Parts: sequence; structure tokens; C-alpha cells
Amino acid sequence: MKSEKFREIVLGKALDPLKSETRHSMALVAFIAWVGLGADGLSSSAYGPEETFRALGQHTHLGLYMAIATAITVFIIALAYNQVIELFPTGGGGYRVATKLVGPYMGLIAGCALVLDYVLTIAISVAAGVEAVASLLPLGFQAFKLWTEFAIIAILIVLNLRGLKEAIKILLPIFLGFVVTHFALIVYGIMAHASHLPNIIPTTLAETGSLAGNIGWIGVSGLLLLAYSQGGGTYTGLEAVSNNVNILAEPRVHTGKMTMFYMAISLAFTAGGIILLYLLWDAHPVEGQTLNASTFKLIIDSIGLGSEFARQCVLIVVLAFEAGLLFVAANTGFLGGPAVLSNMAADSWVPHKFRYLSTRLVTQNGILVLGIAALAILFWTRGSVTLLVVLYSVSVFLTFAISLFGLCLYWWRHRNELEHWKRRFFLSLTGFVICAGILLVLVVEKFTDGGWAAAVIIAAIAGICIYVRNHYRETKAAIHSVDEVFANQPFGPHVGPVIPDPEDQTAVFIVGTSRGGGLHALLWVQRMFPGHFKNFIFVNARTVDSHAYGGEGAVEQLRAEANATLKFFVDFCHSHGMASSAYLGFGTDVVNEVTKLCEDISTQYPNGIFFTSKLIFEQDNWFTRLLHNQAALAIQRRLHFDGLQMVILPMKV
Repeated sequence: MKSEKFREIVLGKALDPLKSETRHSMALVAFIAWVGLGADGLSSSAYGPEETFRALGQHTHLGLYMAIATAITVFIIALAYNQVIELFPTGGGGYRVATKLVGPYMGLIAGCALVLDYVLTIAISVAAGVEAVASLLPLGFQAFKLWTEFAIIAILIVLNLRGLKEAIKILLPIFLGFVVTHFALIVYGIMAHASHLPNIIPTTLAETGSLAGNIGWIGVSGLLLLAYSQGGGTYTGLEAVSNNVNILAEPRVHTGKMTMFYMAISLAFTAGGIILLYLLWDAHPVEGQTLNASTFKLIIDSIGLGSEFARQCVLIVVLAFEAGLLFVAANTGFLGGPAVLSNMAADSWVPHKFRYLSTRLVTQNGILVLGIAALAILFWTRGSVTLLVVLYSVSVFLTFAISLFGLCLYWWRHRNELEHWKRRFFLSLTGFVICAGILLVLVVEKFTDGGWAAAVIIAAIAGICIYVRNHYRETKAAIHSVDEVFANQPFGPHVGPVIPDPEDQTAVFIVGTSRGGGLHALLWVQRMFPGHFKNFIFVNARTVDSHAYGGEGAVEQLRAEANATLKFFVDFCHSHGMASSAYLGFGTDVVNEVTKLCEDISTQYPNGIFFTSKLIFEQDNWFTRLLHNQAALAIQRRLHFDGLQMVILPMKV
């Protein structure tokens, strides 16, 4: 079987990025976006409340405060991130907010934290999902958990390489099953012990006062703050919508706000409700089971289904949906992470190839990198949910804090221009104080338990990004100097077009965005082959990457810019009396598009020889080859295989 056919079977047929209906068919409406992006936040109810409750130790009565604080915090962060959606409707979320409102280097830190966040989204969701399944199985299954997690991540990689909407549609029934089963259990669990509700508040206040008498109010506050920050994983995923506004259906801002509303309501109810269930049903940890599993078992046993087998089946269904939702949440990492890498690639912090789309119009390189990174994190932590939650919470709340600080700066700077700036400023400030407080406590209290690792990983990613950007900056400056050398090349006196003769000797130039590079190749050929070529054809194939495909009109703008560059070359040749024309193509793979154009040109101009330039670095190594697409060599290889002649001209930078 040919590799192309196998690829089509696994990943699906290629999509045409230039068809407007393709973009619209892939855009997510609010409900589907809630499934695809909101699953991350909702799934955190499978481990966030448990981490909070465990941190309280024997003082479980304090859980009432945690339930209330969790619900309030979810809404504060969600409302604050609605402002991000309004200010940055093209996506980018925390990275774009920090870059534009605080500064590029704070944007870099936020971007690095977000990348780590999405890697951990995949890792922790899969690990917690397998933990939920393991709660139903004998203890002997524990030895196979890690390999099961690896297999699930591999499946999710393939699903996402096929396209985001296909992955969401497959996982939709799991998401809805979780919502229905957990809503029913929470409502029944609260109603079944409704008689205990009137006593919860006075009992909690009395026990809190008693505890304060023993350890002081400062001690009580510290215990509450530690438990609150330990459950910080509960609030993760709320930023996913703002990071991915560009994939939402129009009107994007409205769709984004509706999605955020669905997320806030569902997460506040589920997370707060589960903590309340722990209190009402006197939940205690059971070896080999999650706290959710042991609590749900108590509730299901009380329903009175009759046989033990029937009760066990119901528990299996509930935990299966919980595990399934965690796998859906892992999928959010494959949606959001590549989008962050794409935005960072646009600013040259990471290799530009992270902007490129596959034939299925997904950022394939980002999906693969995040999947491999998640596997590495799981291997290092051995799938420990507790350690992963610490890493996860540090990276998430670092991004939250920077983003909300940026919003505070924005509303303060524009206080004289906006009517309702005070309300928005204080909302952003409240969110910043909450998130910065959680981050500070996590770093201090959990520094030796994984907090240091999060800091080291983010710092290492940032260091690599700075090195990459410096290289791109130096290369761009070198190319700009070449452009300046050729910028003053005078146009000739000839007026009007000169039509190429297909039978004449033809020089075909594969050009990019640099006009200096194109003129460098043209003048080099004229100098080396004086009077030999009569026709001068210019070919340009533009990559429809994640940013060109990110919004309405972006592809049309890309087309206009490419046509302007080609027109410059053609007009230059015509002004000197040289026959010239141009060809333009679009696609997700520049090598394929250029090769197709060259094959078409060779049939029309059989005496053609193809030329292009290639950047030559003083120190050529794997790093420069990674950062710069080696399209010239790939195109030459393809054309030589087809019997067409191509020459690569060196352009030293």
C-alpha cells in the first residue's frame, strides 16, 4: 500500500483551504466549543475537589468554605477572561494579552507557561482518567496504568491529526454522558441528605471557632489558603476559549462568551457540588479508589437498586464517563497547545514551521510535539496525579496572573477613555489578587514537591525561545540588508508588457516574500548566462498557515500581498524589455504546490530551467536546518526526479 493511501486512511482526505465552506464547516458553535474546549475545565472536577479536600486533612468541616470559594472563583476568572475575548477576538488568549499589554518578554513567559499547561492538560487528564478506571479494577492493574496512558495519548494524536471537529464529534457522547450522570448524582446526593443541610453552617462555624482556639485564626487562614491553592487545578481550562477564539463560529466574541458561560455554570455546579457531597456523605479515602469513586459508591448504594451487580454497573458507567471526560479534556491540550505555539511562531519565539497546517488543516507539528512532550512528562512522573497537579497549577496560575495583570494595566491606562472602566478594572484586579495568591502559596508550599520543576521547565523553554528569536532576528536583518542592496535597482525605460514565447529559452524563478532575494537570483542568472534566456517566469506558492487561515479575509489579504510581489518582478522585467509572467499557488505544503506549478510550467515552456535561492549560513548545522524550511532542496529533489532541471543559487546571510 502506498504511503499516501495509508495516510489518507488514517488521517482522512485532504481539505481545500481556499474554499470558504471549508473554514465555515470547521468553525465551532458555542455548544460544540463547550465540548471541545470546556471539557478541560469540567474534567478538573475529577481531581481538583479531591486535592482540596485531602489538603484539609482531618478538618473536613472547612470544606464548606472551599465549595463556596470554588464556585465564586470560577465565575470571577470566567468573567475576567470574557474581557480577553472582547479585546483579542482573533485568539491568542493569555499569550497575546501579556505580549500586547505587559510586554513581549512577559508574553514569552505566559506563552511558555501555557505550552507547559497544555502538555500537562494532556498528561494529567489521561493519568486521572486511567486512575478513575483503575478504581473499578483489581490492584494488580496498577502496574499497567502507565502503558495504558501511553496508548490513549497515541489514539488522541491520531484523532487530532484527522481534524479538530472529527475528534470532538467522536468524544461528544462521552461529554454528555458525564454531564447527565454527574448532575443526577450531585442533585440526588444533596437531596438525599438534605436534612443535614440546616446543620452544616452552624456546625462549620462552631468547629471553625474551636479550631481557631487551638491553632489561632492565622493558622486557620493558612490551612484554608493552602487547601484552596492545592485545588487550583479545579480552575484550569477556563482560559482555553480565549486562546482559541479564532476557531469559533461567527460572531466570535458572542460565541466565545456563550461558551465561557456554559463552562462557568457547569464547572461551578460540578466542582462545588462534589465538595458538598464529600461533606454530606462523610467521604474518606479508600485505597486504590479516587475520592469521587468512593463517594459515588455510597450514593449509588443508597438509591436501592436491589442487587449488588446492578449498583456496581451504575458505578462503572459513572466512572467510565468520568474517565472518558478526562480523555476529552486531554483533547483540549491538542486544540489549545498548537494554537499557542502557532502564535509564538508568528512572533519568532519558536520555529516558524509550527504555523504550518497539514492537509487536514490542523497544526500537525504542534500536535506531535505536545503529544511527545506529554508522554515524556508521564514517563518522568510515573503518572502521579498529585505531582502533575502541582506542575499544572503553577503553570496555569502564572498565566492567569500575568494575563489579569495585563488587563488591570489596560483598564487603568484607558480610564479616561472608557465609561465603565472601574467595574472592569476591579474585576480584573480581584482575579489577579486571587490567582497571584494561589500561585504564591503553591510555589512556597509545594516548591520541593514539584513547584521547582515547573519553574525550571518554564525557564528552560523561555531560554530556548530567546535563542531562537535572536537567530531569526539576525537572519531577518541580513535578508533586509540584501533587500536594501537591490532596492535601488532602477526600472528600465520600456513601457508595456512583453509576452513570453513558449519556444524560447526560459528561466523560471521560484521566489518568496523577499524582493531582494528574487532580484538577486534574476541578476545572477543574467550575469552567468548573458543573453541566453529570453523568458523570465516568476513562481510563488504561499503557505496557508494557521494565521492565514485564522479569520475571514486573511487568505484574500495573503493573495493580495503575493500578487503585489509577483507584479513587482514582472514589471521590473517588462521595464527592461524582457518577456515575463507570473504564477501563484496556495496550499498547506509549499513543496507540493511549487512542484505542481513547475510541472505545469514545464509543459507550457519546455525549454525552461528552474532557479531559486537558498540561505547559506556561515555555520550550517541541525539547528539552522530546524529553524529554516529546507524547501529549496526538497523542491530540487522532486523536480530532478521528474526530469526537470533546477539550480539552487546561494544567498549568504
